[in-house]
Amino acid sequence: MTKTIRVLIAKPGLDGHDRGALVVSQALRDYGMEVIYTGLRQTPEQIAAAAVQEDVDAIGLSCLSGAHNELFPEVMRLLHEKGADDIIVVGGGVIPWEDIPFLESKGIQKVFTPGTPTIETAKFIEQAVFERDGITEKAAAVAPERIDHLGIAVQSLDETLPFYVNVLGLTLEAVEEVPSQKVKVAFIKIGETRLELLEAMSPDSPVAQFIEKRGQGVHHVALGVTNIQERINEMKANGLKMIHDAAVPGAGGASVAFIHPSSTHKVLFELCEKTKNKEEA
Repeated sequence: MTKTIRVLIAKPGLDGHDRGALVVSQALRDYGMEVIYTGLRQTPEQIAAAAVQEDVDAIGLSCLSGAHNELFPEVMRLLHEKGADDIIVVGGGVIPWEDIPFLESKGIQKVFTPGTPTIETAKFIEQAVFERDGITEKAAAVAPERIDHLGIAVQSLDETLPFYVNVLGLTLEAVEEVPSQKVKVAFIKIGETRLELLEAMSPDSPVAQFIEKRGQGVHHVALGVTNIQERINEMKANGLKMIHDAAVPGAGGASVAFIHPSSTHKVLFELCEKTKNKEEA
């Protein structure tokens, strides 16, 4: 890091357990940050005052007591009163997913749920501080732009297409063979996205193996991206296992790469980059 980031780790409220906070504190130190840990049972007033006094870049709030919806916003309010709105504030602990939108609406930039790798916390804080300070050493993670298509594995296009075209009334755009994936693909337009019906061209095709194990059905979800190689490198840097370390030719002239399902909770995701004219077609 070109800047040494200072982070305050705090346990607001009556929560008496700090093992997780200590683990995160050490992980941030290992990443190269300076960490101030304020200890247990801190009031929002003490946390805000310490953050200003220590001139920190970020605050990590940890709460296991269930009082996060009261304590975290109070810290944000006090920081605002002290003119310290520029401090990055993240949260963690036992926080239900349904509470996260509320906390983010109050200014918490990110809530890390149990099981989040500590490296993700460190990288998020680093990127948030760099963006705030105009440091361009690292580019921000870029979210997928759209669902490009859904891939559906079928035994036979000839047997399956009448359902999609004649029964559902969808439009068949084209049929294409993709040698790199050993499949024949039928492109079906539906709204702003597509369905891609996938018929195996050989027994050793990944689609043939999928059907043998699971039967016909949804095979993968394709996420539309730009700069696909950068996205692949980003995924690998975040610890995801890739089936393809570099993009390969896909259907419709796209460049594609698959993320291994072991890294995505058993869902097969495809990164898909298309040229502008292909997207508009």
